Amino acid sequence: MVALRAGRYDAMGISKPMYRTQYQSASLFEEARDFIIQCYGELGKHDDIDQRIESIKCEIDATGQYIHTHDELEHGARMAWRNSNRCIGRMPWRSLTLRDCRHISPAEEIAQALVDHLDAAFNGGRIRPTITVLPPGVRILNHQLIRYAGYLQQDGSIVGDPDSLEFTRQCQEFGWQGEGTAFDILPWLIQLPGKCPELFPVPADAVYEVPIIHPDIEWFDELGLRWYAVPVISDMELEIGGVTWTGAPFNGWYMQTEIAARNLADKTRYNILPEIARRMRLDTSRSASLWKDRALLELNVALLYSFEHHGIRIVDHHSADRQFSRFMASEKRAGRTVTGDWIWLTPPMAPATTDTFSRRYRREVRSPNFFYRERAGYRTGTCPITSERNERPREETARSG
Repeated sequence: MVALRAGRYDAMGISKPMYRTQYQSASLFEEARDFIIQCYGELGKHDDIDQRIESIKCEIDATGQYIHTHDELEHGARMAWRNSNRCIGRMPWRSLTLRDCRHISPAEEIAQALVDHLDAAFNGGRIRPTITVLPPGVRILNHQLIRYAGYLQQDGSIVGDPDSLEFTRQCQEFGWQGEGTAFDILPWLIQLPGKCPELFPVPADAVYEVPIIHPDIEWFDELGLRWYAVPVISDMELEIGGVTWTGAPFNGWYMQTEIAARNLADKTRYNILPEIARRMRLDTSRSASLWKDRALLELNVALLYSFEHHGIRIVDHHSADRQFSRFMASEKRAGRTVTGDWIWLTPPMAPATTDTFSRRYRREVRSPNFFYRERAGYRTGTCPITSERNERPREETARSG
């Protein structure tokens, strides 16, 4: 996506880890106070700062925690996007739409909220940056709301997405069986606090997929490639002012290299470049023929063309680079410095042609932000419950693909 990137794009790299022990009231209050001062200052609510800080102090003293208002949650989520070091698509951070679903409780209602998120985010192809905040402690165990399954065959080959092998196995142990194709949509595993995960198949009409075709190469559609339109990251936690929301799926829109140069091209993913090169009759016997580069270029051309042909919002890496430059200029005018992770901000295709390639960034981790949580493992006949986030290391990031 360009917005809120899943990752470089799907690889779970490590930036700067942060650690927390169990919260003490004093430290929680300090984080809340710092957040309120910044948040209310940016919202122009300067006269309300002291009163809100005092009310939070009373709430923490009485209950050990405090609850964000709608405005605090909304602006805090936008600040988290703005602070995401690995995201090149932060320019429209103010446009992030909050769906406040903290009031729902049954897993069935949560599953419906995820369906509604996909519909709102798709927005008829005009992808809308969206975040859905679920009740405290709720976890979506999927990496993304839409992801393809991976099946290990007896001969050691893999059908589908190799990155999904383990999660596919876990879904099967919960009773799910896919069709065994290269593009089976994985179901959702939703875990309520203190309970075993529950499995919910994703409704077929909730998913929009784009068949990959090429504007000039007639045989390209014979590859049978496709990808989903909306990248919704669901395995990250949103932290705002010392409060962590464990279920906060969010999305922006794709940058084409996330799909074409990583998801479909990587050797550890769909690894489609050798087949494209074979059909293009390129010399794959030597690297000096640049067959990978030529095949990769045509795959990116096809990806951009296919999304645009179907009216689905997407951005190329050069446009994303220019947008990031405007974002940096905008932040400078606002008196803020931009942090970033160079490895993630530099596109995986033609990086030297972008401005991000020649820049250096501070990798400071700021709050609010999005953080990975540990991927839980489940075995048939058992139901271990994942530990709380503040008992383990945290890894800062921002992803989408």
